[in-house]
Amino acid sequence: MPLNSSTRRLRSRTSCSPRFAGAAGGGASYTEGVNGLTTILALPAAAAVATWCYLVGARGFFWRAGSQLIPPADALPRGGRVAVVIPARNETEGIGLCIESLLRQSFRGSLEIVLVDDASTDGTAKAAREAARQAGAESRLTVIEGRRLPDGWSGKLWAVQQGIEHVLNTAQQPDFILLTDADIVHAPESLQTLVATAERGGYELTSVMVRLQCRTRAEKLLIPAFVFFFFMLYPPRWIADARQKAAGAAGGCMLVRPAALAAAGGMEAIRGEIIDDCALAGLIKRRGGRVYLGLATETVSLRSYASWDEIGNMIARTAFNQLRHSAWLLAGSLLGLTLTYLLPVISLLFGVATGQAGPALLGGAAWLLMFAAYWPMVRFYGLNPLWAAALPLAAGFYMGATFVSAARYWSGRGGQWKGRAQDMAKK
Repeated sequence: MPLNSSTRRLRSRTSCSPRFAGAAGGGASYTEGVNGLTTILALPAAAAVATWCYLVGARGFFWRAGSQLIPPADALPRGGRVAVVIPARNETEGIGLCIESLLRQSFRGSLEIVLVDDASTDGTAKAAREAARQAGAESRLTVIEGRRLPDGWSGKLWAVQQGIEHVLNTAQQPDFILLTDADIVHAPESLQTLVATAERGGYELTSVMVRLQCRTRAEKLLIPAFVFFFFMLYPPRWIADARQKAAGAAGGCMLVRPAALAAAGGMEAIRGEIIDDCALAGLIKRRGGRVYLGLATETVSLRSYASWDEIGNMIARTAFNQLRHSAWLLAGSLLGLTLTYLLPVISLLFGVATGQAGPALLGGAAWLLMFAAYWPMVRFYGLNPLWAAALPLAAGFYMGATFVSAARYWSGRGGQWKGRAQDMAKK
C-alpha cells in the first residue's frame, strides 16, 4: 500500500506539473510547426522540380550553349563585301586592339571599317587611326565625328545610324554590315565564320555572344550566370527556328544584311530602345527574316568588371526595361526567381535540419537539375565545378539588381551609360 500510494503521487505530479506539461506541449508544438512548414514547402518545392525538368528538357536545350554553336569557317561560297560600323565613346583603352583585330581578319572578301566617334574626350579617334597606321591599312578606316544627339535617340544607336548612313552612301553597296562594340577583339576567322553562317543558313541577322571577361570573384559568380540567363530568355535553337516567335541577338557582334535592315525600318525603328539588339532581331524575324544567335569561343570582350557594383549597375541599366516597366511583371519575376532558384536550397536545408525526407529530396532534386543545367556554361568559362552550385547566389544578386533597376526608374534616375542617363520614367 505505501508503494502504491507513492506511485500514485508521482504520477499525479508528473501529469499535473506545469514544467512537465510545458515540455510535452513544447515538443508537440515543435512537431506541429515542422509538419506545417513541410506541408507549406511541399507544393512549391515540387513545382521547382517540375520547372527545372521543363528548363532542362523542353526549352530548346539552351543550357547546351556552352559549346560552340557557329559552324567551322570553311568552303565559303563567296567573299563579298563587308562594312564594319563601330560606335565609340571614350574607348581609347580597347579601340586599338579592336581595329587591329578587324584589319587582320582571314576574310576572303573586301572589308572597310567606319568608326563613329561619339563625342569622345579621351582620344578614341586618334587611337583608332594609330592602330590602322601600324597595320598598314589606313585607307580601310574611316573616322566620322558624331553629330549632336537628337531627342528620342539613344547615344549608341544614333552613332550606329550615322555609320550606316555613310556606308550606304558609298558607290559600292556592302553585302553585309557588321555592327560591333569598340571593346571587342575579333578572332582572325570571326568574320569569315559569321559570313559563312549567314550564307549557308540564309540568315538576315547573324550574331554571337562574345566571350566575356571572367577573372575577378564577382565575374566568376555573375558573368557565366549572365550568359546562362540570357540564353534561357532567348534560346538559340528557338531563335534560329522560323516556326518559333523567339527572337534575340547579342549586340556586341551582329552581322546584318542591309536590305533586311532597311525592310525592318533601320535604326530609326528602334532609336529609343535600350535593349536594341533584341529589338532589332524581333523586327527582322516578325517580317519573315531568319535570325541566328551563337556563342563565340575566341572573339572576346575587353570590358572587365572588377567590382560587384559594376556588374550590378550593368544589370540595373536594362533589367526593368526588360520587364516593360511593369510592377506586376517585377513582382512576378522576383517570385518566380525565388521559387526557381532559392526555394530548392531552402527546402533542402530545412529537410536536412529537421530530418524531413520530403523537402530534402525535392530541394536536392531541383538543385541537382540546376547544377546539371548550369555546369556546361561554368565549364565553358573554365571554372571550378563548385561555381555551378552557386547559381542560387547569382540569382539572388540578379534579383536585387532588378529591384534596384525598378527603383531607379521610378525615382527618375534611370540607368547611366557613358555619362548619359537612359530609360527614365517621365515626370
